[in-house]
This record gives sequence, C-alpha cells and structure tokens, in this order.
Amino acid sequence: MDLVIRDVDVIDGSGGDSYRADVAVENGRIAAIVKEAAAAGCQRPTARRVLEAEGLVLSPGFIDMHAHSDLALLRDPEHTAKVAQGVTLEVLGQDGLSYAPVDDRTLAEVRRSIAGWNGGAPGDTAVDFDWRTVGEYLDRLDRGVAVNAAYLIPQGTVRMYAVGWDDRPATEAELNRMRQLVAEGLEQGAVGMSSGLTYTPGMYAKDAELTELCKVVAEYGGYYCPHHRSYGAGALQAYEEMVALTRDAGCALHLAHATMNFGVNKGRAPDLLALLDEALAGGSDISLDTYPYTPGCTTLVAMLPSWAGEGGPEATLARLQDPETSERIRHHLEELGSDGCHGVPIEWDTIEISGVGDPALASYVGRTVLESAEVRGEDPWTTARRLLIGDRLGSTILQHVGHEENVRAIMRHRVHTGGSDGILQGAKPHPRAYGTFPEYLGKYARDEGVLSLEECVAHLTSRPAARLRLPDRGLVREGHVADLVLFDPGTVAAGSTYEAPRTLPVGIPYVLVNGEFVMEDGTRTNAVPGRSIRRTPVG
Repeated sequence: MDLVIRDVDVIDGSGGDSYRADVAVENGRIAAIVKEAAAAGCQRPTARRVLEAEGLVLSPGFIDMHAHSDLALLRDPEHTAKVAQGVTLEVLGQDGLSYAPVDDRTLAEVRRSIAGWNGGAPGDTAVDFDWRTVGEYLDRLDRGVAVNAAYLIPQGTVRMYAVGWDDRPATEAELNRMRQLVAEGLEQGAVGMSSGLTYTPGMYAKDAELTELCKVVAEYGGYYCPHHRSYGAGALQAYEEMVALTRDAGCALHLAHATMNFGVNKGRAPDLLALLDEALAGGSDISLDTYPYTPGCTTLVAMLPSWAGEGGPEATLARLQDPETSERIRHHLEELGSDGCHGVPIEWDTIEISGVGDPALASYVGRTVLESAEVRGEDPWTTARRLLIGDRLGSTILQHVGHEENVRAIMRHRVHTGGSDGILQGAKPHPRAYGTFPEYLGKYARDEGVLSLEECVAHLTSRPAARLRLPDRGLVREGHVADLVLFDPGTVAAGSTYEAPRTLPVGIPYVLVNGEFVMEDGTRTNAVPGRSIRRTPVG
C-alpha cells in the first residue's frame, strides 16, 4: 500500500456511528478498511508510509457546494484558504456569473462585472483566460489545481452571450441559442446550471425562459442552483417560485445560500422549512446549502436597481455620473427598496466595505458606508456613489442582515449541505471564505451541539456527493477515491474572524486529495492533485 492511517476514529460520512480502524490507501483510492485492527489482533495492513493517527478523526473530504474560486484555483496554486479547511472539492460557476461559455466580448464584460468577486478585471494578467467553452475551462483545471472542482453553467453569462444586457424577453432565436449553450456545457461536463436572479443580466430572465433552460438541464441529469430573486422582502415567495419552476421543468433543485435575511424575515426559517418539506413530500428533488454566519457578501453595485444595470457596466457608470439618474437610483435604494437589495430599503450602517480594486480607496475598507459618510460630513449615498464610480464598480461588501436563529434552524434540515460562498477578494473578506467548515465542526457540532459530529460530517460530505451524483466520493468506503481529512475533534476551529479574516483554522493537520497529501502536519505541501469533476452521464 502507499499509505496506512492507523488507529484512527472513522466518521465515514454516512451519519452513522464512528469506529476505530486502520485505513489503507493505494493508487489514489481507499484500498482497505480494517475495523478495530489493534483490538482484534488481526493482520494489519502495511504500507510504504504509516501515519499513526490515534486521537484524530478521519472523514471524507469536505465538499464546498458554493465556491467562488473560479480564478483563485488558477491564480494561486496553494489555495490554502480552502485546503486548510479540509475542502477537497469545490463547485464553481455560481450565482449565474462565471467565465464559460463565452466569446471575446462576453468574457471582457463578465470579467468587469465580477471583478469584485474574483479579481480578473480587464488588464489583470494573473490568469491567461485561454479558454472559451466549458470543456476548455475544465481542461484548464485538469492541468493541476489544489482541489477538485465541478462547474455549473452560469445562466447570467449565457444570457449575456446570447441576448446581451437588455431587460427584455429573449427572442425565440436567442432562447434556442441559450438552450444550445446550456446543452453544450452539460455535454462537456458541467453538473448543472446556476442563476443570480438579483444580478444583471441574469435577473432579466422571466420564469418561462428559466423553465425552458431547466428542461435542458433535466435532460442531462443536472441540477438547477439559483440565487433566487429575493432573500429579503418576498423571500418565501421567491423560494416558492424556484420550487414551482423546477417542478414544472422536471429538474432537480439546489437552493444556493438558503437564508432568510433582513428584519422582515427574523425568525421565519420554519416557514421556509415547511415549504421545503411539503415539496419534498410531493416528490420534488431539492437540496440546499448554507454558510454558518449571519452577514452576506457581494459587490456594492449589486445593491442597485436592475434597471441601472441595463446595457452593462459602462452604462451603469454613466447613470451614476448623471445627477438626475443618480438621484433616481438613490430613491429606489433608500426609499422604495431596490430589487438588487432584495426589495428592502438599504440601511447604510449594515453595508461594510470589505475590498476595493483601487488601492487609493483603501480608507473605505473595514468601515460601513454610514461611517465613511460621517467621517466626510456627507450623506451615505454621496459616499456610496463616489466609491462606485471611483472603483469602477469593483468594491466588495459585507451586508450585516442575517439572523442566528434562522442559520441554526436551516442547518439542521435533512437536505442541508455546506457551502462557503467564499469570496476571496478584498483586504477584509468575509471570514466564511477561510472558516466555514471548521466553524461547522467546532462551533456548531462540538461546542453547541446543533448537530452531532457524525451528522455534521454527513452534511459536508455524502449529502453533497449525492447531489453531484458522485458514486465514489463522499464516504469512507473501500474503492472510493481517497479525498480524506484528518482533524482533531477536540481542537478543530475556525481561525478567521471579521477583524482577521485570512487566519487559517486549527485542528486540521492532514488533508488528502485523490490520495495525495495537500496538507501535512498542518502545512501546505506542493501537491496540486485536483482535477475537474465532470457530470456523470445519465444511465
């Protein structure tokens, strides 16, 4: 054998009780599991390397069902933000905006649009962008990255490609082109399709258009992963819309960062869970992910009303620079509640700037828009407008609008999985990017008992593997791929905080991806064994 992990407590991802075992790895797979080997006095597996692991827990590698590492995996071979958490697989292409499929025009536009999430704005040469199709992007990952990665076709990018930035229904020819782009992406290995229905231009799609695209996804056995139309006012109706839409399309549904935010939804998680339970009882195929924190994280420009984004980033900047139009934007934001801010009037004391593209604007970072406005002796919209224009829409924010009781209730649900929604850009990124998985294990399982440790591991491993239709990952089983984590159940904890968000976790000394150590004795190795995980063909 290549490796034997000896006398380790195995939490196998099934949700069942742990057990003591020797676990052997050969050629990237789990070759043997000998339970209670020391006590039984039986023949113990031997290997070129033996890792004595008494006191540690061995579990399947964690699957991040909502990641924004589309460029980070290519730009940063170490990718310690996720590797150190025990993440061995990330699902990319989230929230309807990513970098394939594209033509040259669409690539330039999407790079500008989500530079606040991923960097990579036009002029940034850290990534070569030598792909245009989904298959070519997955091939690029196959040259070697830190962890495995699956990809969702981003519906907003597809609409940008086929329709542009117009807020109107697609023509039949445009709809057929979108169907074709989605089908091609699925054939090339994408596992489903995502949407960002509070982000332009994807939010311009009506339900009928989304249903037609979901029918294509269903034909290929994929799933639909929407950031739906509101997590604030009308949030429950927005969830109902996605359940009905995918039921009509015959498509599996995975709800992205399934939260109930803003004051209007305080304590309303039971309403969401009742809706999901009813749909599940009726035969719908539904899962969801959450991160174990209350604030959200996105770009400042995402708060604007959707009409302000029509025509693309340059048109948005022109509207902001026009005093009359800018006042109309302010009115929608502060008084009406823009659709970009989930139908809730914006509260500037909840909008914290976490990153800027222009270093000259660094003084805004770590302060709310209200705080920066008070320092400057001006109203908050004047501050926000200046920042949007000066940073060319590239500023990233934390939005402090969540509720702890909702977070706890939703993570207990039987179809829940973990997703960091980790945006790695900015001087002070959300701590979820560096801490989601140890936060689940340490705070919510060990310290507070919201989940048992065995349940928690299942939420982070076998459940997401089942949604991704991966028959040989997500469990510690003989023959399964050796994506594995060893952690100390007594000390595992997130190190990241709002003040020091890039602090690495503790208590996760070893991580293996495809049988190779990427973390060893708590230190990142040089290995880049991760590869693309492509859709398993139906049948």
